[in-house]
Amino acid sequence: MRQGTRRSILRWIHILFALPILGFIYGPASEVEQYRDNFRFVFLPVVVVTGLWMWKGHLLVGLLSPGSPAPTEERNRETNL
Repeated sequence: MRQGTRRSILRWIHILFALPILGFIYGPASEVEQYRDNFRFVFLPVVVVTGLWMWKGHLLVGLLSPGSPAPTEERNRETNL
């Protein structure tokens, strides 16, 4: 899967799961009380994980892929050229 496609999918997941959180914040308290656990255990973690993945996911992929140098080693190698 290309990086642009992956980034687009993560962005849309992030946006779609963040919209109900806005409804939770700005909705009437009597209506949103019954959905509190959904926001706490589903929507918010998905938004946090996708946001962190879009922000620092390249570092995680670099650390998990076998045989690839650590991101700091790669950066040091580029500056020494």
